[in-house]
Amino acid sequence: MSKFSRKLQKLHDTAPKQETAVLVSVIRQNQSEQETEEHLDELAFLTETLGVKAVYRFTQKMEKPDIRTFVGKGKLEEIQAYVEHFGVDMVIFDDDLSPSQMKNLENELKVKVYDRSLLILDIFLKRAQTAQAKTQVELARYQYLLPRLTRMWTHLERQRGGTSTRGGAGEKEIETDKRDIRNKISLLKAKLKEIEKQGETQRKGRKGIVRVALVGYTNVGKSTLMNLITKTDILAENKLFATVDSTVRKVVLDNIPFLLSDTVGFIRKLPTHLIESFKSTLDEIREADLLVHVVDISHPSFEDHISVVNQTLREIKAGDKPVLLVFNKIDLVETMPSEEKIQEMSELELEEANYLDFQALSDAYEKKNGIKPVFMAAASGLHVEEFREALVNEVKKQHRKIYPHYLEDQVVSFDQTEEK
Repeated sequence: MSKFSRKLQKLHDTAPKQETAVLVSVIRQNQSEQETEEHLDELAFLTETLGVKAVYRFTQKMEKPDIRTFVGKGKLEEIQAYVEHFGVDMVIFDDDLSPSQMKNLENELKVKVYDRSLLILDIFLKRAQTAQAKTQVELARYQYLLPRLTRMWTHLERQRGGTSTRGGAGEKEIETDKRDIRNKISLLKAKLKEIEKQGETQRKGRKGIVRVALVGYTNVGKSTLMNLITKTDILAENKLFATVDSTVRKVVLDNIPFLLSDTVGFIRKLPTHLIESFKSTLDEIREADLLVHVVDISHPSFEDHISVVNQTLREIKAGDKPVLLVFNKIDLVETMPSEEKIQEMSELELEEANYLDFQALSDAYEKKNGIKPVFMAAASGLHVEEFREALVNEVKKQHRKIYPHYLEDQVVSFDQTEEK
């Protein structure tokens, strides 16, 4: 081996390796295999968003999770054998674990154990940019981890910049950590209170102007749509929770100014205490005059995603607001072919086809909520004019409530400035 080759080999050996994880899901009654796979696909996407590679999946059918280790003894042994043989760094569960379950699992598996909430909190922590969002996430994370502190060092490593270690903290050290974390929680609460006061003052200055909030399941294209409308450059990635901070921009349509906010996406099994950790986002939604509900129509579970968002809106007391429904990413789905094309297709082709009838879908949702949905593709700009027209009409309705004697102008123009 040459000197140069040895140098390359040495660099390869000392380079930081990507952490790996196995995913675990308990299949409940009336849950189909397809649903289980979709849930695990989403968990894998979350894992990838954190920067960890999901290498294997374990599932077990149970009427209810084991009170001690969530999964049964035999399945736990399978997971343990795989983790030890392949040197896996962590085990991630698709549900929330109790403090005792997490403690028992870490003692048995000897690696980091994440549940769904902790995984999402770590992603939030990684994604947060503003002082308020960072403070909110840090507070929520410490509050969630305090009762699960037995192997706290394994969860704080990511913040401290460390890598996987397989030691354990003594009881005295754990009590010291608990005391430190309680102090941090108190300081973070005080800091957040001051930040929220500033936010309240800022929101009071918005009276007299229509407020519109983009809502939807995570990764449906809200930030892309925000960029399209405001012509700004907000982070838009094909990752879950690419946007964590609430972003507000001023837009002018048809000479009517309004504030448009992009908010953190909702997700299946997102516990209320995690939603509440984003008070600024919630306030933008709660105080909005109009919600633009963006849906990724290319996702096979888009109807379930709509239900998740609607349920979450009800939970945060925002379920009765006017909504403009936007079916995004239509360029990624197959639409109904012509009658002539259908006649030419074989029975097998028709059975295997996965077409979406936009007209039937539009009629169904218009009948349901009284507003005709919009079909578009924000990334490519397809049908953007139809979306703008629908948004103008809905904003005008809200504007008339504030200024009932407003005289409409037929000219539609666009302008925007970043809110100070």
